[in-house]
Amino acid sequence: MNEWMAESEEENLQKQIDEIEALSSIYQDEWCVIDEASRIFCIRIVDELENPKWTVCLQVMLPPEYPTAAPPIYQLNAAWLGGQERIALSNSLEEIYLQNSGDCILFLWVVTIRDFLLVKSQSADAVPEIQKTTEEVEVNYQDDNFIACQPPAQQVTAKVVFPESSEDEQLPPMTHGEPITDRRSTFQAHLAPVVTPNQVKLLLQELYRNKKIANATHNIYAYRIYCEDKQTFLQDCEDDGETAAGGRLLHLLQILDVRNVMVVVSRWYGGILLGPDRFKHINNCARNVLVDEGYTELAGEGPRTLIKRKKQKSKKGK
Repeated sequence: MNEWMAESEEENLQKQIDEIEALSSIYQDEWCVIDEASRIFCIRIVDELENPKWTVCLQVMLPPEYPTAAPPIYQLNAAWLGGQERIALSNSLEEIYLQNSGDCILFLWVVTIRDFLLVKSQSADAVPEIQKTTEEVEVNYQDDNFIACQPPAQQVTAKVVFPESSEDEQLPPMTHGEPITDRRSTFQAHLAPVVTPNQVKLLLQELYRNKKIANATHNIYAYRIYCEDKQTFLQDCEDDGETAAGGRLLHLLQILDVRNVMVVVSRWYGGILLGPDRFKHINNCARNVLVDEGYTELAGEGPRTLIKRKKQKSKKGK
């Protein structure tokens, strides 16, 4: 029995390590290690419009039983968050754990909190009311009487129906980033400025004329277009068979607050499973090309992270 528990804890620890590596790659400066030995971490979360009024710091402690047999212990730190709103948000997180018991759920928690903050930010007369003390909430392992959360309001993210191509539509220039190779799998990002959904369609058509790119195992993409008149974003993503990769890529664009840009990441599978590392490489090569093209200068981006890069003689697609 003790041997079985030791094997289970070792498996949980590896899953935690994989999850933390993926999350730290996505969130970078927003991710903070408080006590690695005790598995305590914190992430600062704001809504996708980067409204500083609405910010939550999610602090989590990962017990040895997570994720197979127990949820993270967590705190929601926000001076303005209290009362029924705190209860509703906590219930949402706990419901996610119940629905995904045994799986890593921190990414889903962050997405849920961001959606909650977006609804708050879009409220007409929303002004944070600062409480005198910050309340803290922990998951009760024994309490299964969770209350279902209210359905979220309409989100900014929109599924786009592309209009017919126009002969007068200008095809934006496409830049191809340097590849990242790990265990015979290769990842390469392609970037282009876009201001209309139709340009996204035309760029994808042009990109797929390259036979090597068209034959990639996955071509994951995401884009964000800022609608200045409505002060909202038109955005969408595509997994192309790599489950959840498109959403993670779009989330990276949101975290970096880049605008009017599309990023496509091609992956050529090399026959060796990479696990969560594949998401790290997808985000890293996307981040690198955004840095190279100056999209993150205002965000104060620091050094880039690479595994192995192949030198590239020109801007042509691989």
